[in-house]
Amino acid sequence: MRGKGRKANLSDSRDMDGSYDQLTDSIEDDFELSTVCHRPEGLEQLQEQTKFTKKELQVLYRGFKNVNTYSNFFSQECPTGLVNEDNFKQIYSQFFPQGDSSMYAHFLFNAFDTDHSGSVNFEDFVSGLSIILRGSIDDKLNWAFNLYDLNKDGCITKEEMMDIMKSIYDMMGKYTYPNMREDAPMEHVENFFQKMDKNKDGVVTIEEFIESCQKDENIMRSMQLFDNVI
Repeated sequence: MRGKGRKANLSDSRDMDGSYDQLTDSIEDDFELSTVCHRPEGLEQLQEQTKFTKKELQVLYRGFKNVNTYSNFFSQECPTGLVNEDNFKQIYSQFFPQGDSSMYAHFLFNAFDTDHSGSVNFEDFVSGLSIILRGSIDDKLNWAFNLYDLNKDGCITKEEMMDIMKSIYDMMGKYTYPNMREDAPMEHVENFFQKMDKNKDGVVTIEEFIESCQKDENIMRSMQLFDNVI
């Protein structure tokens, strides 16, 4: 029974990364699969849960699995396929080497880590990416709201929005041209609340957020920018 289970697991993983060649049953591939502590859900199940095709999932899985070849993405002791926050910050910092992306990466990691386990696996990653790239407008706006709602209490405060804006400024604002003013994050927050806090109670609810975004042509265009990525 154990032999049969292992064979099924090997088959599932090969199916996921698209690397299995019946003529070259790689010993290296067998060794890698035997040391992986976390295997992604079945390909068909992920297709049902996301808006990605089989081929797209294979491409995403190969990238997620092999990213450790250049960035220490996985633990050297056990390549679990799970990414903790420190690893995530390390990866994200490579995209913004001129700034400090650690705080924004912290917020982004929490948005992907939906079960608050302290780690992100392939299912977490691809589920979030499916919403960002292929979700409906409402799906994308709900995901964005969840990112900004730092304490997950169902509303965005000025303090939360200010923390987000400061993290973006630290990540890239100081290196934009022309340079952003020091008061730019606060000005952005004030504009955000002036537009979205309909009842002026000092917080923005999900309903206010979605309604305001849907009426903003620039936001609606930005929601569609990545629809055909991958």
